[in-house]
Amino acid sequence: MQKYTIGIDTGGTYTDAVLLENHSGRIVAKAKVPTTHFDLARGTGEALTLLLAKSGAAPTDIRSVCISSTLATNSVVENKGARVAVIVIGYVRHFKLPVQAVVFVKGGHTIDGKEEEPLDIDYLVTLVQGLKNEVDAYAVCSAMSMKNPTHELVTEKAIAMLDPKPVFCSHRISKLTGMHERAATAGLHAKLMPVMGDFIDGVQKAMAGQGLSCPAVVIGGNGRSLDAKRAVAEAGMTVASGPACTAHFGAAQTQKNALVIDVGGTTTDIAMVENGRPLLAAEGCRIGLWQTHVEAVDMHTAGIGGDSHVHVGERGELSIGPARVTPLSMAGEARCPPALWLGVDGKSRLIVLRPEAAHLVPDSELTAVLRESGRATPATIRQRTGLGGIPLDVQLEHLTRRQWIFECGFTPTDALHVLGKIDLGDREAALAGAEILGRALGLGAAAFAGLVLERSEELIENMIIDYVIQRSWQNSLAAFIGSRKNHPVLGVDFSIKIPLIGIGAAARFLLPRVAERLHTTVTFPENCEVGNAIGAAMIGLAASP
Repeated sequence: MQKYTIGIDTGGTYTDAVLLENHSGRIVAKAKVPTTHFDLARGTGEALTLLLAKSGAAPTDIRSVCISSTLATNSVVENKGARVAVIVIGYVRHFKLPVQAVVFVKGGHTIDGKEEEPLDIDYLVTLVQGLKNEVDAYAVCSAMSMKNPTHELVTEKAIAMLDPKPVFCSHRISKLTGMHERAATAGLHAKLMPVMGDFIDGVQKAMAGQGLSCPAVVIGGNGRSLDAKRAVAEAGMTVASGPACTAHFGAAQTQKNALVIDVGGTTTDIAMVENGRPLLAAEGCRIGLWQTHVEAVDMHTAGIGGDSHVHVGERGELSIGPARVTPLSMAGEARCPPALWLGVDGKSRLIVLRPEAAHLVPDSELTAVLRESGRATPATIRQRTGLGGIPLDVQLEHLTRRQWIFECGFTPTDALHVLGKIDLGDREAALAGAEILGRALGLGAAAFAGLVLERSEELIENMIIDYVIQRSWQNSLAAFIGSRKNHPVLGVDFSIKIPLIGIGAAARFLLPRVAERLHTTVTFPENCEVGNAIGAAMIGLAASP
């Protein structure tokens, strides 16, 4: 008899796994290993190996493997994933999306499904010929395609003949009006299809390595399970996978109202629980700059977490996130001593070429510098090649998306090491980093680490306030909220009338003072450090026949 369900949460920093006993809901074993971005199968396999070894469970005892992944969310927040061209068909008001290109083509249908104007196929062919070396995937959105998808299907076929890359059509996922939101939804799916495809391949490879032949399901942002094939084909459905599992784990802790806060390595996620039940967003979820028709839990995500990049500018300005870097304390042999490279502005992060990728990266001025020493700061790259600013960021994003490089720098995780709050890695590396960056601000290492944690707490506090305001009045006051404490005349304080439920490894260190600032309380349920993995297992078990 299949006695157990495995829940896996693949986050930007750690991969968590739990073994849940089906009849009792008891957590029999849990495991936490670093997420191996360059080879997702490795980290997932290590988590499964450790989990099965701890529990003594046999592969035949497992009913299903249920996966919560923040990879899609993180890809959006960090503006990674596939380079997408969104092709909009029909006479509509032009708009922008955070993709490689948004192009408009004549065609489309009326509200009753009749062709409004013939599809301009000649112009479409010219467009695709010009785009095929610039993009990795396409999204197609035609006016009233939910009534008649003909122009989307013809466009999809034409692209397949000219440039056989992934194509996502809006009629497959959205039946609602609103061209901007439908185009964004299609674009989001196209952006994430390659990310999710690589991820699912890695998970299935890891399962095979452990002799697991049970089904693998991915938890969608609406809290429902998707089989592996659908999770790739409709990858945008997984965008709020992590927050959905966050919400379900949090909902299991209360029968009342609460805000569930998951402080991860890359992002912090907020979800609302009302009368012990997760809420769904009425109009579709919003992730970063993307307002979509994707059904998902009512949530908010921002790029602040334990591994958010701490940057000190030349004038002493301190910023944290949204980009994630490998903490100095966790980089191991991949980094060199911070004293040799760390500093302000262009010296705040070290770009490291993965040794196994040295033969894969294309030849360029940038990769020549990286091949020579294996690592370099943006300042060094600029000095050697003249590359800087957006052109450099575009090339680095291209290399990062293929997992050929990674970046390390100072993070809140390092600050916690400096202050002795955690002991997971190399404290000396974190201490050296804090001394260098603190010196630029006239602070000692401990004072600098304290400032980093204080600013991180402020960012989380502000996103909680903004989430509640947006949810209540459909308006964001992010700019005001973030600057309110520095206003020369106006002083504003906020309080939250419902409790917080903390999830995630960093939550215990950052949320108590956030709760204090907001005049509320925070609790940390048992096993909260692997709460998303538990939420995934709970959802998957409930959906099992």
